[in-house]
Amino acid sequence: MPLTKNQVRYLRALAHSLKPVVIIGQNGVTEAVLEEINNALEHHELIKIKIHGAEREERSAMIKYILEVTEAELVQIIGRTGVFYRRGEKARLALP
Repeated sequence: MPLTKNQVRYLRALAHSLKPVVIIGQNGVTEAVLEEINNALEHHELIKIKIHGAEREERSAMIKYILEVTEAELVQIIGRTGVFYRRGEKARLALP
């Protein structure tokens, strides 16, 4: 279910103070990285991911792949950092 504009605005405000939970390095998006992203999304629901060592097109491809595999929603991209949201089994964040 896509996020509404109000929900995106609310999540961006919450994500402002967050630190990146997952950092993607030279090896790109591996199975271990995807597993860590899934675990972080399940535990936190809202996470930041930092992508190092990739050009803009590569970063876009990585983000699309992460979204497909994890079934998360993209909240925001700033530079090399993306904010992702996926509702967990036990909803921790109450969206407006």
